Amino acid sequence: MFWRCAIATIETKVTKPNSMDAARQFAIEGARLAANTRCEDVVVLDVSAISPITDFLILGTGSSSRQMQTVCQEIEELGEPRGFKALNQSGLEGESWMVQDFFQVVVHLFNREARGYYDLDGLWGDAKKVEWQQPKK
Repeated sequence: MFWRCAIATIETKVTKPNSMDAARQFAIEGARLAANTRCEDVVVLDVSAISPITDFLILGTGSSSRQMQTVCQEIEELGEPRGFKALNQSGLEGESWMVQDFFQVVVHLFNREARGYYDLDGLWGDAKKVEWQQPKK
């Protein structure tokens, strides 16, 4: 864990001067992608002031394991050209919780039962919600 923080912190400070803005935009675009791929209750939380590990969380509820896998794959494809590469992924072969760590953005996709059980929305209740939905016309 320490090496991840140390290396990424050095890289972020040296090579990405606007990395917070880029991470926010990536989180917003990832949330839109998840919502457009039938995830429900998609939330982006700004945890930068309360987490030493990451800046943004994307939380979403998927309809099936296959659908959640697809969203994870598409978010990974969205991030790569923007300089966000998944450092680690877990649960992609499972059915209840899938997580991707892009260092500044961490994506959590759950099935309905796991979302309620782990309650990351409540755990990170002090975090600011990021408005990501486009205004309806």
